[in-house]
Amino acid sequence: MDGVVTFDYPVWAIRYPELMASVPEPLAQAYFNEAQLYCDNTPLSPVHVLTIREQFLGMLTAHIAALNAPLTGQPSSPLVGRISNATEGSVSVQTQYDVPAGSAQWFAQTKYGAAFWAATAAYRAMRYVPSPARDMDPYAPLRKPW
Repeated sequence: MDGVVTFDYPVWAIRYPELMASVPEPLAQAYFNEAQLYCDNTPLSPVHVLTIREQFLGMLTAHIAALNAPLTGQPSSPLVGRISNATEGSVSVQTQYDVPAGSAQWFAQTKYGAAFWAATAAYRAMRYVPSPARDMDPYAPLRKPW
């Protein structure tokens, strides 16, 4: 389909070999489908260059995989957020997950999400597009051409 990135597991696996062993192709496809919730993958996406959008979706797929997939035979961590406190004697771990609007905290949980957040900074910036002066005149629609 024109203007849409499709998932290419072999390319993704080459880019993220540490995830390949624990994320089979059907699961990676499911994570890619989920990644499209965070990065628009339609012809109307603000990311017009498909190779860049493919990189973004790959980063998000890796991020979601790292959060959810069992790595090295171990189940994924049930912890959410950053570790804010840890002790060793009688093992204690405390996490913090304060997410204000527009926050990068969810992305910062993995190196893949942090890379996505940094790479997409330009797409989160506001762009000012000045309109022609006639469009800014509140009386323009009321004027009659005499």
